[in-house]
Amino acid sequence: MQQLIFFIQRFKYFLFFLLLESIAFSLILTNLNFQKSKFVNSTNSIVGEIYFQKSKITAYFNLKSENELLAAENARLKNELQRKVITSQVIDSTIVDTVRYFQKFSFTTGKIINNNYNKEFNFLTLDIGKNQGIEKEMAVINSLGIVGIVDNTSDKYARVQSILNKNSKINARLRNSNYFGTLDWNGDDYRTVQLIDIPRQAPLKIGDTIETGGKSTIFPEGILIGTVSKINKGNSAENRVVIKLFNDMSNLGTVYVIKNFDKLEIQKIENLENE
Repeated sequence: MQQLIFFIQRFKYFLFFLLLESIAFSLILTNLNFQKSKFVNSTNSIVGEIYFQKSKITAYFNLKSENELLAAENARLKNELQRKVITSQVIDSTIVDTVRYFQKFSFTTGKIINNNYNKEFNFLTLDIGKNQGIEKEMAVINSLGIVGIVDNTSDKYARVQSILNKNSKINARLRNSNYFGTLDWNGDDYRTVQLIDIPRQAPLKIGDTIETGGKSTIFPEGILIGTVSKINKGNSAENRVVIKLFNDMSNLGTVYVIKNFDKLEIQKIENLENE
């Protein structure tokens, strides 16, 4: 208390000055509308800028959750689109209890938690597994194109054989044509893959889009792969084409795992032996 009194005595003139300044400032704001409006506008501007910067920081830290919500919404819309397309095709057919009877594909959102891309035989790990309905030989894609194929699962995780794997063989075609070949990887560059076994008469040119051909029970047709960057024409009956991937395989995050409801039925009919 004694120190407080000493402080007031020492700075009494300066404190008295501050008091008078506060009173004068208050009178100006109370009685002069122009100065009052200026002060209010300035204050609002400062507060608004603080809120704006705060919202930017908050939005940055919320990006992860926002991306997860968007991925889940995309999966829901993909599934809904499948149902609507199939429903529109069976309007005049016999009515059944569920649309799923006609739905061919479903989409499940997952996240890559481990990614290899610089080896000859690369694999990825997903944070979803059997508990989410993930099984072997399911297609894995993202918004830019194909990623790989599920080759092993546990209850909570799944391993994916990347397209950057020398054992990976995926049916692919030239967009808007019936010419198709096999997607292969020579182990050299993670940015490119090779398309082999495509006939020489296929009208290929640099920049053409390559997509999945739909001739397997894993990938739906029309999933993007990449563009033709080089055509090697040898003496064989086929071209060997270099494809620049749409995906950056070194930077993968959210993916969609695709289930084909007709897979077992197709495999069963294809594996029947001639009697």
